[in-house]
Amino acid sequence: MKIVVLGGGISTERDVSLSSSRMIYQALKKKGHQAILLDVYLGYEGNYEDIFEKDRDWAETIGGVRESNPDISRIKAMRPDGGKSFFGPGVIPVCQMADVVFLGLHGEDGENGKVQAAFDLLGIRYTGTDYVSSALAMDKSLAKELFAFHSIPTPEGIHVVKGEDNGERVPFPCVVKACRGGSSVGVCIAHDETEYQAALKEAFLYDEEAVVEQYIQGREFSCAVIDGKALPVIEIAPISGFYDYKNKYQAGSTVETCPADLPEEKAEEMQRISEQVFQALRLKQYARMDFMMDEDGKVYCLEANTLPGMTPTSLIPQEAQAIGICFEDLCEWILQLALKDGM
Repeated sequence: MKIVVLGGGISTERDVSLSSSRMIYQALKKKGHQAILLDVYLGYEGNYEDIFEKDRDWAETIGGVRESNPDISRIKAMRPDGGKSFFGPGVIPVCQMADVVFLGLHGEDGENGKVQAAFDLLGIRYTGTDYVSSALAMDKSLAKELFAFHSIPTPEGIHVVKGEDNGERVPFPCVVKACRGGSSVGVCIAHDETEYQAALKEAFLYDEEAVVEQYIQGREFSCAVIDGKALPVIEIAPISGFYDYKNKYQAGSTVETCPADLPEEKAEEMQRISEQVFQALRLKQYARMDFMMDEDGKVYCLEANTLPGMTPTSLIPQEAQAIGICFEDLCEWILQLALKDGM
């Protein structure tokens, strides 16, 4: 099949997206597909009439994930047209030529439903969930409201808007998150009012809204759902600090155990909740749910990720491997789900 792996963009998760896209592209090539890799923002300036027949390595210039966020202003400066459109030159016509677009995007426009809505209008088939469920999952405040409506356990929290303060507070320590961020960018733990104000300032660098929720002391887990069925639970244990941007993507920063060392009934509880979240947010194809379990064994679902990482340190590939599915077969599985949804 002719497949465009679409990554990059101008979100704070640009590096993660490119790393995921490289892995996906290489896996699909091994599967025998006519795959190419495009940066959704920088696009392709050449002749694309025979682009799927070109003999080149589309991933050769992509590096790993750096410890700090990418310099987005530098990326924007690389567009000759000044970045008037989110889609770079050639991206839309090349995607229209493909059988499927495999979305390797993370954060912001890649996961908030805008790309998905545009592709729906243009008749472009893509991997992952649709525009409605993408928007619901990306907005942490809306997602928490749906969790509450469906009796899905989640930390207590409040919604905060930049420039407004109604005096509401979550008891310290609390977690402050950019409302529509990802990869723990714009996430801080606050232990007092001074740290709280600093955490809000950090979150508002990335969004005009934030979610403040109770801090759960305990163990961290994740559970993927593919085609409505939960995979084995994985435990994430950072060597130091919490599961922030650095610990997520720098090799050796985190100890990950899959299947997680949990009593069978507790693992099944997380899997059941993951499938409930999948249904509550109207997700399709695949997603990954993140959890905390406190010291008393109570489970809390933190959020759902609609285009979870597929980097060398990512969690879904490890969960798939635990049931005997290698990375190449995982990518093919997701691809086939996209084809089925598009029929």
